[in-house]
Amino acid sequence: MVKNLKNFGIASLFPGVLLSGLVSGLALVAERLEVWLTGGARVEALVLAILIGALCRLTLHRAALLDPGIAFSAKYFLEIAIVLLGASVSAAAVTEMGLPLIAAIAVVVGIALVASYAIGRGLGLSRPVALLVACGNSICGNSAIAATAPVIRADAEDVASSIAFTAVLGMLTVLALPFLVPLLGLSATGYGVMAGMTVYAVPQVLAATAPVSALSIQIGTFVKLVRVLMLGPVIFLLSLASGRSKGKRPALHLMVPWFILGFLALLVARSAGLVDAALAARMNGLATVLTILSMAALGLGIDLRRVMRAGPRVTAAVVLSLGVLIAASYAMVLLLDLATA
Repeated sequence: MVKNLKNFGIASLFPGVLLSGLVSGLALVAERLEVWLTGGARVEALVLAILIGALCRLTLHRAALLDPGIAFSAKYFLEIAIVLLGASVSAAAVTEMGLPLIAAIAVVVGIALVASYAIGRGLGLSRPVALLVACGNSICGNSAIAATAPVIRADAEDVASSIAFTAVLGMLTVLALPFLVPLLGLSATGYGVMAGMTVYAVPQVLAATAPVSALSIQIGTFVKLVRVLMLGPVIFLLSLASGRSKGKRPALHLMVPWFILGFLALLVARSAGLVDAALAARMNGLATVLTILSMAALGLGIDLRRVMRAGPRVTAAVVLSLGVLIAASYAMVLLLDLATA
């Protein structure tokens, strides 16, 4: 990812941004073709952008000059999109669920952390790798892994394999999750909670919920952001457990990203009447465009070859941990009586 915009000029960003735009255009064309052939978009442009981007990365040589723009698109476009999405979230729908939902999120995250760590250790993974998998699976994928790594002094190879599997499994989850709606009899609200609890990255929640309903997008995004906020306490506890001498505590912005604060600020502004419906609609449209661009860039950044080189024990730990998270999330939906609400 691009960590500092000062390191890159506008000219260096252009090739990668252009490629991300081309992949996004192909995804939109593919969606239109799908509608023309089948009468509906069963696979949305958001998901198609990831698939086309990953296929391009796998089959075509990617010149180094494309990297800055691709990284920029994947990071900053999606962060801006998430902030803009705050204007379209229904505060009333979120308030209706209240503290029981927030408490349930915390409980499920805690269960997933403990279970994932136990699975990793049971499969023979080292303590650092088991912790990376547990935090990535339970909280927010790559961001959680990146924030956890310096605290527990994880090796670069361990971090790379954990991130690689998180990226690919996250993409597969986005593609497969909508099929659970008819299988489990989930309502739009219940599915939003389920997606927010199981999908790894905030932008992937948009891709997973867009094929279902606008309400699923709103609820899923809110649930995911609450889940991301759990990263701060978890990192703090790991830092205390590891001791001050065993790692560098991550910066505050890694534990509470700026775009979460921006999302919540726009949510409050919309609830207070500072953002009207027309402006919120325009923001939502821009967020959709930026999200498709970022999905294309994320797909271009997935290296399937690197994933294939990771060990089978890491693979098993990630897959089993995700299974536990899905089961715990569905139990949460049932207990909150959201399946058919």
